[in-house]
Amino acid sequence: MPEFLLPDLGEGLTEAEIVRWLVSVGDTITVDQPVVEVETAKAAVEVPSPFAGEVTALHGAAGETLPVGAPLLSVGGTAPGFTEPGVVVPEPAAAAEESGNVLIGYGTSTATRRRRRTPGRAPASVPQQRTTAVISPIVRMLAKEHGVDLHAVSGSGPQGVIRRCDIEREIAGRSAGGRRIPLKGLRKTVADKLSTSRREIPEATVWVDVDATELLAARDKLDGVGLLALLARFTVAGLKKFPELNSRVERDEIVVLDSVHLGFAAQTDRGLVVPVIRDAHTLNTRALSAALRDRTAAARAGELTPADLTGGTFTVNNYGVFGVDGSAAIINHPEAAILGMGRIIDRPWVVDGALVARKICQLTLAFDHRVCDGGTAGGFLRFVADCVESPVTALGDL
Repeated sequence: MPEFLLPDLGEGLTEAEIVRWLVSVGDTITVDQPVVEVETAKAAVEVPSPFAGEVTALHGAAGETLPVGAPLLSVGGTAPGFTEPGVVVPEPAAAAEESGNVLIGYGTSTATRRRRRTPGRAPASVPQQRTTAVISPIVRMLAKEHGVDLHAVSGSGPQGVIRRCDIEREIAGRSAGGRRIPLKGLRKTVADKLSTSRREIPEATVWVDVDATELLAARDKLDGVGLLALLARFTVAGLKKFPELNSRVERDEIVVLDSVHLGFAAQTDRGLVVPVIRDAHTLNTRALSAALRDRTAAARAGELTPADLTGGTFTVNNYGVFGVDGSAAIINHPEAAILGMGRIIDRPWVVDGALVARKICQLTLAFDHRVCDGGTAGGFLRFVADCVESPVTALGDL
């Protein structure tokens, strides 16, 4: 019986969470038919089956996280070439049919996996879920008395064994009220990257208030070009003048990168993601704006692939849409800097010696102090600020 294993979804991902099954036990499926939607740390994807036949088992329920290589589903029929001792089994055409489809780094082979049984030994049953690591009967009794679901408990013992203190922690958490949100999937990936950034990067932050009155006027005249697209265009130009900020630290070396793969923060129902526009330095303002719209729409629809969310060299963030003036942003590791724009509001501003009302916002740059000093960071930020204050002149020179 062919057994479809969770494939390697690429980009170093080692697990995926089942979002929903697209088939049921008893359904007849075809090669390359999507059978399950899974969510990785990078994106939600539909996984096609490399086998055709009748679904006989689904290994896992919605919400369960499976490691790469774990069984996803079983397909009825006998796999080609499989025989019991002394028994000749024909090769069903449905089971023999396989896929040539490729899913984000995963390709199905041209030969069906074959499993051997030892003569006289009964086939082992396939568990429907992974065994919970509990050794002590006292722990089981304590969990049962207090209604603690052992499958939801993270064990602190060797190899993840659940100990009494783990159960008591769960009980104490209940008595204090509140709720628990599993740190997994996209949220876990974001948490890991932010923790790595804070742990490894000695970052510094500089900021400046800028007059964005002319920037708003330019946006209104450039049909279809948004503020983030203009900021992105000025950022790319700034990185050409100050390439140290388009770099990363690898061991004892600073690697200054030739291409600008521009990431931008996008808020979605699944949380914060950073889609990447590759080779942003080759795009004009309108092309950048179109790329931003397309990536944002794909992010909110959950259609971005892992490759769309990795490989960035610099990130921009318009956190002003949340109504805040500034932010001490965390650098998107392993990048060297992140530029943010706050909300644009009316404030008193001195123009030609007179106090007038202008549209003011704050630009903030967090940078890795290993790759450059304050002079370089300040020079980059001042360049972008000057572009914001005189966008028509800046666009004419780019």
